[in-house]
Amino acid sequence: MQPQILPISSSSSSSSSSSLVSVTMPAATATTATMVLRGEEDQRRLSFLSSSSFEDEKNVEKRPFLFRNSSYTTNGTVNQLHQQQQRRRRVGSDTSLPSLSTTRRQHSFRDDVTHAASETFLLTRLTFILLRYLGVGYRWITRFLALSCYAMLLMPGFIQVGYYYFFSSQVRRSIVYGDQPRNRLDLYLPKNTNRPKPVVAFVTGGAWIIGYKAWGSLLGKQLAERDIIVACIDYRNFPQGTISDMVKDTSQGISFICNNIAEYGGDPDRIYLMGQSAGAHIAACALLEQAIKEAGGERISWSVSQIKAYFGLSGGYNLFDLIDHFHRRGLYRSIFLSIMEGEQYLRRVSPEVMVQDPNLKTAVSLLPRVILFHGTADYSIPSNFSKTFVETLQIVGGQAELILYEGKTHTDLFLQDPMRGGKDELLENIIAVIHAGDADTLAKDAAAPPSRRLVPECMLQLARRISPF
Repeated sequence: MQPQILPISSSSSSSSSSSLVSVTMPAATATTATMVLRGEEDQRRLSFLSSSSFEDEKNVEKRPFLFRNSSYTTNGTVNQLHQQQQRRRRVGSDTSLPSLSTTRRQHSFRDDVTHAASETFLLTRLTFILLRYLGVGYRWITRFLALSCYAMLLMPGFIQVGYYYFFSSQVRRSIVYGDQPRNRLDLYLPKNTNRPKPVVAFVTGGAWIIGYKAWGSLLGKQLAERDIIVACIDYRNFPQGTISDMVKDTSQGISFICNNIAEYGGDPDRIYLMGQSAGAHIAACALLEQAIKEAGGERISWSVSQIKAYFGLSGGYNLFDLIDHFHRRGLYRSIFLSIMEGEQYLRRVSPEVMVQDPNLKTAVSLLPRVILFHGTADYSIPSNFSKTFVETLQIVGGQAELILYEGKTHTDLFLQDPMRGGKDELLENIIAVIHAGDADTLAKDAAAPPSRRLVPECMLQLARRISPF
């Protein structure tokens, strides 16, 4: 289906920071009188005076028509009335503008508060869905408590990023890209609009159960400050959908970005695909599936050639190896197989396995440059899963590389390090690839001030120790 820009009708989201106020004016009225007049001048004067299309009916003071001496010319009467009408219009305009502006501000604030409340409700609901499917045993009670403490320690940063997300004019929230309830994306736009900007299409993580587009707000804010547009794609989670639905939603979101990002100041020839954790897996599946369609001559709405590079952050790409690991971590085999639509379907959603198929050699050759980032202290998805995927891609002729971050955990690269402020190594590596070949922009990046700290160091260190991820 060709993606379209649709109006947002859900009460839980707001696609604009201000509301439109329509003012309905009463219809003009005309009074037609039939009278016997003695002269053509009197007849013309009566014809003009008996038709009033300037005033609001409630404010018009009705007077009887008075016939003046013939020494007053018709043109003089018309000019006087015209000046009076202009004065009335100026007065009406001057008095109505402040109230209209106030009304718009009130509507904007009310819409933002409503949207914030609805987003909070959704996140709470996703958390309980996760607990319901994982089971409320001793292990998950302790993990839930650890997660609560972890979130409280990072709350100073979450509040600041949340304020930016809900109230910044640079964020376009919940743009519709498809016909499913979760087919929405957020855009983070740079302030500088002097030329088309590179674009990062980002797919958030969340164990395929609690993924949500707002998780990318910190990354979106950072990249937007470096003249890069970020589009965070939302998608259906389990149990609302299974892996094929997630891949379909993501592909449709990428299609929307490829075909419509120019309207928002993006460069359609410089689009980068990125995913984090489960989002890295979903994005890789969507990219490979599109390459297979393109190699097979199927009709497509976006081309793999439009993607300059793929960034995979802390992802897993071989589900046959991951299933036992997740089971030991608490994402039990039965739940994981339900998400992935059964064990017989694992091969079709394991990019590392699929690229080894000789029949897909042409599709693999279409893939863009693949760059994987991973922390060596990641226990949620060990860095070895990125390492084996890169090695497999290199064997089959793909262009792939791996960047490891010594001692970094699953959340260090995505949350703690950006909230620490200063120079962010992962961010600098991503920007270096996107701005490669642009000497002026690279010089500007080198001179950019370090980012501001959002959370005290002691709280970051404690959060790292109790993180359940």
